[in-house]
Amino acid sequence: MKSHGKRYRNVAEKIAAEQAVGPRDALELVKQTATAKFDETVDLAIRLGVDPRHGEQMVRGTVNLPHGTGKSPRVAAFAKGEKATQAEAAGADVVGAEDLVQRIETGWKDFDVLVATRDVMSMVGRLGKRLGPRMPNPKAGTVTDDIARAITELKSGKVEFRVDKVGNLHAAIGKASFPVEHLVENFAVFTAALLKAKPAAAKGQYLRKICVSSTMGPSVNIDPTLAQQTAEQQSL
Repeated sequence: MKSHGKRYRNVAEKIAAEQAVGPRDALELVKQTATAKFDETVDLAIRLGVDPRHGEQMVRGTVNLPHGTGKSPRVAAFAKGEKATQAEAAGADVVGAEDLVQRIETGWKDFDVLVATRDVMSMVGRLGKRLGPRMPNPKAGTVTDDIARAITELKSGKVEFRVDKVGNLHAAIGKASFPVEHLVENFAVFTAALLKAKPAAAKGQYLRKICVSSTMGPSVNIDPTLAQQTAEQQSL
């Protein structure tokens, strides 16, 4: 079993003693427990008061984090002709059309995000069962004729979120090396986008449970009311 250092244990004990804290306090604790030899990702996990089995309660969208995630995603683009040239110029890691579809059909999945122009979606559509939620989608801004802009935004910190079948969603909001102010701002902007995406059909408490952690660190609970207040202040 892996043993943790004294600093980790002390902070973990402090976390255990707290029921839930404000976003800034939580993110400061996350930074303190990020003791790995690499720059750990700060992960956000949220349980929503929705039932995604009903289409009108699905929560999905995108948000541009002001300080990015600390990682440039690997973007694969489905495009032809001039649009393919634009995608390459914007920084897409892989660009193709039928050849890219065939590559994914044979099992290739070395990408984080897929984008596509509208004119190639007829061929991309046959990947639906294989890709599932990773399929390019107009609502997420990943099916668009302005493919250069989509790729630029993704590379600079645009994050897609989608609730899973039991009402949970996960997202990276930065790196442990980020100043806490940047993490708080990313958290607030993300939460504000999530609140804006609240379905009209959702009843009762929307933000049920919120946790943050670093890749190798313990999870810290954030008070949902304080999280909402932080998001609302950011939106002013």
